[in-house]
Amino acid sequence: MNVLKGIELKMRKEGLSQEAIHAFRHNYLQLIEGQTGLVSESELEPVVALPDYDSIRSGQAADAVLLAQAAVLKLNGGLGTSMGLDRAKSLLVIKDGLTFLDLLAKQILHQRKRYACAIPFCLMNSFSTQADTLDYLARYPDLAGNLPLDFVQSKVPKLDARSFEPISWPQNEALEWCPPGHGDLYPSLVSTGLLDRFLEQGIRYLFVSNADNLGASLDPEILRYFAESAFPFMMEVAERTEADRKGGHLALRRSNGRFLLRESAQCPTEDEPHFQNIERHRYFNTNNLWIDLESLRERLDEEGGLLPLPLIRNAKTVDPRDAASTKVYQLETAMGSAIEVFPGASALVVPRSRFAPVKTTSDLLVLRSDAYEIREDWTLQKSEDCAMPPKVSLDERHYKKVNDFEACFAAGVPSIKACKSLEIRGALVFEKAVRCVGKVSFQREGEGPGCVKSGVYEGVVKV
Repeated sequence: MNVLKGIELKMRKEGLSQEAIHAFRHNYLQLIEGQTGLVSESELEPVVALPDYDSIRSGQAADAVLLAQAAVLKLNGGLGTSMGLDRAKSLLVIKDGLTFLDLLAKQILHQRKRYACAIPFCLMNSFSTQADTLDYLARYPDLAGNLPLDFVQSKVPKLDARSFEPISWPQNEALEWCPPGHGDLYPSLVSTGLLDRFLEQGIRYLFVSNADNLGASLDPEILRYFAESAFPFMMEVAERTEADRKGGHLALRRSNGRFLLRESAQCPTEDEPHFQNIERHRYFNTNNLWIDLESLRERLDEEGGLLPLPLIRNAKTVDPRDAASTKVYQLETAMGSAIEVFPGASALVVPRSRFAPVKTTSDLLVLRSDAYEIREDWTLQKSEDCAMPPKVSLDERHYKKVNDFEACFAAGVPSIKACKSLEIRGALVFEKAVRCVGKVSFQREGEGPGCVKSGVYEGVVKV
């Protein structure tokens, strides 16, 4: 326990809130008790069926009274370092010169005007994204309203994987810390006072989603269903496809019959075939969540100010760029795992259109292409003349980083709305007006970068 006291002292010296310290203490105690956060297949039952979006739609006009009780919160802590970014990923240009942040701001301002109510909007930033984000959003002076436009998520110490003591890394002290996962949403809502301010202003329903998911907007039909059903918590899920085999899935815990979310880091190695079986585990978490704030307050009061979320123990190295550096554990939680904490929590199957994130440059190409379009409500949706956005696979040796991607597609990304799949292998530069039809695979055969000329392409194309 002396180690834990030392950790808490380190966190207090860093200026972290008592709520953040309390949450980390809960996770640390799970760790030293031998909990790994792993959830075996023997503990689970598959989810067989769920209500879906079409079945809950009423076709009635949106209720402005109900919308006045709703707020929107976006997770905006990511830098997109895997894509070579050093600023908030939400500052990436997606379409027509507009960034994620532009589209998010325009979505909210559009809904406020359409429904004649001041829908509060807030971002959960990280220390790395706050300054750039707020500076950029200054161009939308009406966005904040009478509540803070953002708050900063916490951070927690990395732990030595052998001793469970906080790691010391004098050569770069910033590497001693890590994000606590987006489960930090709940203690941060308390520590910032935002939960109480929402409730004081009559805000009962909070819609939460990732800032890089431009398909996720406040949907009045889902809001009505959530409110009328009196759920304390609801997760939007979608049908898993082959592309979702490695992502987290929804399941039922055999011991209590409650929903739970199992992330890839919580799956034992021997259970990976079951984890990736999309016919057995049919639904994945979109990270679009609906929270009844009154229920959240009640649950926090019952638990002494803490939501007891399941531990995710992530094994890393203290310097992520140096595989030989000291092995550490990062203790994290997922905000979606709260589905197990709330008795009576539910899930809703939504169209894939409500899940359009950018995790890689392959995703970026799809959303920038003519397979997607910006609708009147400023959401990014599949183009009406595109049957199904294609699966895109870019050669990571040449296109993984955004700067390299931009150089290859400086003249514009190809037309892919009539494409079923697109693969690009080798270093290529694309001219404008390249159109892909059916299944297309560009393969560079010669030395140095090749050039894909304007034109229509189908099948295997050797350049």
